Amino acid sequence: MTEASQSVSVPPVPRARSERSPGVKLVIAVLIAVALMVPLLMIYGLLWDRQQQAETAQASIGQGWGGQQTIGGPVIVIPYRATETTTVQENGKDVTRTVNTIRNLYLSPQSNRADVVIKPEKRKKAIYETVVYESQIAGSAEFVLPADIARYGVTREALMLDRAEVRLGISDARGLVDGNSLSVDGTPLALQPGKGLLSTGNSGTFAFVDWSAAAPMKVDYRIGVRGLGDFKLIPRGVDTRWTVKSSWPNPSFGGDFLPAKREVKGSGFTATYAIPNLALGQAQVLTGDLSPPVTTNYGRRDAYMEPVAVEVAAAADGSTGEASGGTAKAVAISLIEPVDLYSQVDRSIKYGFLFIGFTFVAFLMFDIIAGARVAPAEYLLTGVALVLFFVLLLAFAEVIGFTPAYLLASAAIIGLLTFYSAAVLKSWKRARFLAAMLTGLYALLYVLLNLEAYSLLIGSVLMFFALAGVMYMTRNIDWGGLGKKEEPVAA
Repeated sequence: MTEASQSVSVPPVPRARSERSPGVKLVIAVLIAVALMVPLLMIYGLLWDRQQQAETAQASIGQGWGGQQTIGGPVIVIPYRATETTTVQENGKDVTRTVNTIRNLYLSPQSNRADVVIKPEKRKKAIYETVVYESQIAGSAEFVLPADIARYGVTREALMLDRAEVRLGISDARGLVDGNSLSVDGTPLALQPGKGLLSTGNSGTFAFVDWSAAAPMKVDYRIGVRGLGDFKLIPRGVDTRWTVKSSWPNPSFGGDFLPAKREVKGSGFTATYAIPNLALGQAQVLTGDLSPPVTTNYGRRDAYMEPVAVEVAAAADGSTGEASGGTAKAVAISLIEPVDLYSQVDRSIKYGFLFIGFTFVAFLMFDIIAGARVAPAEYLLTGVALVLFFVLLLAFAEVIGFTPAYLLASAAIIGLLTFYSAAVLKSWKRARFLAAMLTGLYALLYVLLNLEAYSLLIGSVLMFFALAGVMYMTRNIDWGGLGKKEEPVAA
């Protein structure tokens, strides 16, 4: 066989893989990072949905226990006779008519002293937990009928003192427990349902009292009520003094008045309120009841509540409805959880782009400086893993709490990306560097979540140094070419 007739098989020569310029690689990494903002926004929607489910579970607990409670009073309500003059047209002529009506006079106490004990309790429904409470209020109020009652537009003879009522406002009467009592000058009176105060949505309890003698009167009352969420007290009177105690170590004081004295310990808190009538800006005698308070709780998400419009219906005894005598003021005490896991997860998601950016920058540096080629798909899978961290954090936090969930989710993602980057970057040394960087980032994020006041300052300073480091390492990169800039040849 001749040499020409012999067939020689030559293996195909592989084509050289086209190399992208550093600028193109940077653009690809940025585009993938921007695309990952879509799943981050979807996690925001998931967080909102889970938070709504938690609030629904809390509301279902409150249906059988009692909702947010607002306590007002005691106030003495005295019917009085009044005349109204109206002008109507009959047969084209103005006709003036006088109508006799019965209205209510609202008399606040001369002094009101009360001791309030709030007993907290945790209730669970499925994986959701909330704090409920049972409050015991023991108070004493003194009432004096002003001698100059005529200055308020009501004559002494028009008052129907034998039909007076002592009213206590309780916004959610479902929460009332056994053992409630009310006495006048030591004489127990039977409490009746309904006829509360306008400031508590006309919900509460009352007792009939014959005050025909119009002598100074002392009212002792004891009320037990269960509730969920804020506990509010509406001061009424010339001088109001309350002492509030509880075994809950994390109270939040808000409303229109802060405690004059407070002591918060690990075993509970004690708060003392002293509110004079001048601070209330309300007269002791009103011909119309006070409308519900508009409470300002600084530092809370529900800081500014819209005013609630309430119409006063005609009373059952035939008296007409009256206009509001002003807006009530209230103090608010909340038994808050030390850590709101949903707000913590929400704040951590806002740093999601920081994790994606730092990891992508590390991959890009290994690619254009160290020569470890990173494909767009590998950027994408790495970014998806970083986004998955926040889903794991939310899922675990609802079951085991925020801090254990943070440790577990971050360890899982760091381990996953360490093994994956070892294969992508073709080096365990580079993978360990990436693992150390991620560990530092997750540790930094946890610190920022707990340093609310300085989180922006610390985060911005660290971002500055990180950017400075990247700029220094890439100072000799030819972004439009295929590598480093050519050094000038010495003459």
